[in-house]
Amino acid sequence: MAIEVRPMSVHTGAEIHGVDLTRPLAADEVDDIWAALLEWKVVFFRNQPLDHGQHVALARQFGQPTPGHVVFGGDEEFPEIYSIAKHRVANSGSGRPMLRAWSGWHTDITAAHNPPGQSILRADVVPPYGGDTQWTNLAAAYRALSPTMRSFIDGLRAEHRFAVLPGKTSSADYEQRLENNTLVSEHPLVRVHPETKEEVLYVSPSFVKSVVGLTPRESQNLLELLWEHAVLPEFTVRFRWEPGSIAFWDNRSTAHLAPRDIFDTDFDRQFWRVTLLGDVPVGVDGVSSTAISGEPIVAA
Repeated sequence: MAIEVRPMSVHTGAEIHGVDLTRPLAADEVDDIWAALLEWKVVFFRNQPLDHGQHVALARQFGQPTPGHVVFGGDEEFPEIYSIAKHRVANSGSGRPMLRAWSGWHTDITAAHNPPGQSILRADVVPPYGGDTQWTNLAAAYRALSPTMRSFIDGLRAEHRFAVLPGKTSSADYEQRLENNTLVSEHPLVRVHPETKEEVLYVSPSFVKSVVGLTPRESQNLLELLWEHAVLPEFTVRFRWEPGSIAFWDNRSTAHLAPRDIFDTDFDRQFWRVTLLGDVPVGVDGVSSTAISGEPIVAA
């Protein structure tokens, strides 16, 4: 049976049907899924009861898995697997951070010199309601900017780093892990996708801290304008999870928002992620990103 791709919004997201991810895929299935991923930026699958081994095997058909998380580690038996648990270390701490419309939106680990290429997330324990995840298409967001704004930001670069949200106090474990894995990089504000050749607004709100060459006020005002623009509803898709659901997204052209509403209920939520090795971003001017601190991500 041929793979069926069902778009979920005008710009972002498609469900894929007619494929069994628990078994090795045929070459044409891999090609069709990859083509859908490049077009829709994030693709979803339903009713795929994978275990850890099958999850890693699926990922290897599309690229080279990395360690589960370069800062927070991975599973002891399957080091490529990262636990996306409700109360994981990355969510630890106290206090109420200042929240804006773009708070929590991020592209995975852009503080690294070579940020992850793709991520594959599978749902295991899913709350009966709530806990949806959202994605935005950063290529569509770039295209929607005015020609004047595009020409202004095309040559700019920004510093990406791990940091705790203002107003929140992190745990000692969190701080220790960051101290042992200090990742800071300077990336183009607009990167060129290496396969589609699209210009992408590369402004991960959780990691971008400043625009190089601008005053602090200029930098903050520009970033807030771009962040607000990047997460406008017309560029986004929202996915309702079920046990056995899988999301496969391209970190080179998307940002996503992990749900905060799960902390307003007693429901558990347990997901698992495998990340694929990425490349060093290249700007519109052909200049690559610069590593400031930390080692590049390597294959597991």
